[in-house]
Amino acid sequence: MAQAKKKTKPSAKVQIAKKKVTHKPATANKTAAVAKPVKPVLAKERKPIAVKAPRGKGTEKQGETRGLRKTRTGKVVSNKMNKTIVVAVVNKIPHPLYGKIVVTTTKFKVHDENNECSIGDTVEIAETRPLSRDKYFRLLRIIEKVK
Repeated sequence: MAQAKKKTKPSAKVQIAKKKVTHKPATANKTAAVAKPVKPVLAKERKPIAVKAPRGKGTEKQGETRGLRKTRTGKVVSNKMNKTIVVAVVNKIPHPLYGKIVVTTTKFKVHDENNECSIGDTVEIAETRPLSRDKYFRLLRIIEKVK
């Protein structure tokens, strides 16, 4: 006996492909009121650093400087490594859309040649060449010693 073929609907994939999708363009008059942007408080400044004469060679010209290096200010959170401290630098920047001040903390490993910093000191650090895998700042000065 011959079976009668049943007429079926096309598969769901075919139906979706035939559907036309239209997007409405965003209108400018429906945008939310955005707060006036607050000027960010940046913890990094760029200052020229004087070049020291190479050891054994007195060939440095007076007043010659390297390029501008980033300097940051932060608090010492660890000094347990030899000649290395960990400094937490706090950045306060406004959120780009909502304007709320967002506080971010970044930790840097810093070269402390004389092991003179203790936990809680406020220090100024400067960018330098990589001294190890993750140490590329050096101690410029101690702003305030902890009591």
